Amino acid sequence: MNKYVALMTVVGLVLISGTAVASQELGNDLSRCASGKGPAVLVNVRGVKESSGKIRVQSYPASSNAWLAKGRWLHRVESRASAGSMNICIPVPSEGKYGIAVRHDRNANGKTDISQDGGGFSNNPSISILNLGKPSVNKVAFEAGPGVTRITVNLKYM
Repeated sequence: MNKYVALMTVVGLVLISGTAVASQELGNDLSRCASGKGPAVLVNVRGVKESSGKIRVQSYPASSNAWLAKGRWLHRVESRASAGSMNICIPVPSEGKYGIAVRHDRNANGKTDISQDGGGFSNNPSISILNLGKPSVNKVAFEAGPGVTRITVNLKYM
């Protein structure tokens, strides 16, 4: 492991229930959400406007200091966008409360372009310009069980 990778692993550490867990980028491996596996969350992403760009799904611990904080996500799964509906499997470290954030980066530039990108969250809270599209952790938190927890996230676009 080179020094950069080692440093990024240390920087990506977050505390969950007193246990260190590294932030991790993964591919969309649907076998992780097969029957009898887990803990994991099978996210059904609905309302993908078009088959361009990427869909990014990130899991966060359901704590106010970690929710949507830069670099505080647990797992990130990116996949090529497919218009309509997509299933994304994202593992979680253990049973417990989590929040999920989904973004459709339509031009795959890695930046949030408010006028064209879409987004959504677990529990599908309403988003307004007043909260700058960031709902509170209380509105998105859900309980993940020992197996596969299924949720639906409806994307919204400006």
